[in-house]
Amino acid sequence: MALLVLIVLGATLGWLASILARTEAPGAILRQIGLGVAVSLAAGGFANGGTMLGSLSFAALGIALAATLVALVLYHAVVRKVLA
Repeated sequence: MALLVLIVLGATLGWLASILARTEAPGAILRQIGLGVAVSLAAGGFANGGTMLGSLSFAALGIALAATLVALVLYHAVVRKVLA
């Protein structure tokens, strides 16, 4: 169940980041969703003690949320600096 929650969390945050950044290119949107899922799984799995098949602790969910938000903000800061 934790695996499913983290995938949905990461995909949702990546999609919302693409909306807030007004990203229109399909490749860029998929990169943001993929980054969100990858960071969410990594941070959530690390904070949950490496278990993904059991339940997800509230602390692990918060850490996954925070790490995903930070990663997406850094991604947009780097992309905007490179493209400018």
